[in-house]
Amino acid sequence: MTNYVLRRIAGMVVVMFIVTTIVFLISHIIPGDPAAVMLGPSATADDVAALRARLGLDAPLPLQYLDFLRSVAALRLGDSIFLNRSVTQALMERAPLTIQLTLMAAGLATLLGVPIGVLSAVKRGSTIDQVVTAFSMAAASLPSFWIGLTLIEYLAVRWHILPVAGFGPPDADRLERLRYLVLPAIAVGVPNSALIIRFTRTSMLDVLHEDYVRTARAKGLHPATVIIKHAFRNARTQVLTVIGLTVAGLIGGAIVTETVFALPGVGNLVVSAVLRRDYPVIQGALLVISGVYVLINLGIDLLYAVLDPRVRY
Repeated sequence: MTNYVLRRIAGMVVVMFIVTTIVFLISHIIPGDPAAVMLGPSATADDVAALRARLGLDAPLPLQYLDFLRSVAALRLGDSIFLNRSVTQALMERAPLTIQLTLMAAGLATLLGVPIGVLSAVKRGSTIDQVVTAFSMAAASLPSFWIGLTLIEYLAVRWHILPVAGFGPPDADRLERLRYLVLPAIAVGVPNSALIIRFTRTSMLDVLHEDYVRTARAKGLHPATVIIKHAFRNARTQVLTVIGLTVAGLIGGAIVTETVFALPGVGNLVVSAVLRRDYPVIQGALLVISGVYVLINLGIDLLYAVLDPRVRY
């Protein structure tokens, strides 16, 4: 187990190095000059050149890359060009909202995906199975921003059930702010539930015809006991994998959703940074999201041994 963890950590270091390189290159390939954006269209060439020198943007790209690697190795993400604060501070201010949205959407996707997937497998070939299959295909095909705009149109604008957008007034309590996250969570959670439904159904179909399931039925156990205690218990490892990947994907998917619903989260911060060519914020946010993704995958692998004693590293 210890050797496995050490190998995975070493692999994570390699992966993050590759991600760091890609993030740096992508952020510098984006057209536009941050200095020119900051100074506006009336700035002279000398003014732009002076600001580029002050920001260190006039240095050769390899030197900027080495400086970036040293900063990442020291766990320093630099300072935002536009926000007059460190990237770490900017991310910490926006992260709570994104985390809440991700957890709500992941919880909704799991609550929809797992029970419906199990039901679809148990009722294989029935009308229920066909309806579930059609729902999962439709949910996977519809983009989250379209679902979000549709929810805004009906639940917020026409029926006034939930807020349209934003995160509430400054003096709003926690419960009130959670109401502003319901529509975004539905818009992101429903499409992601389709993947969980399909994986759960497939995993359950793989175990429902095993000998131990037939033996449990032959003993006269209640059908719910057979499904939950015997079948799903042995299928949950694969289900856990897709749930973990869904949670990790939701963090990156929050960029579009937060923009549609005008939520001041990490996703909205990244969009603003891209528009303003704020390289440190773009790089820092992408690195943090990538690191969380890698850590979630490691946590899932370690949970395998806890959920399934047959797993040995």
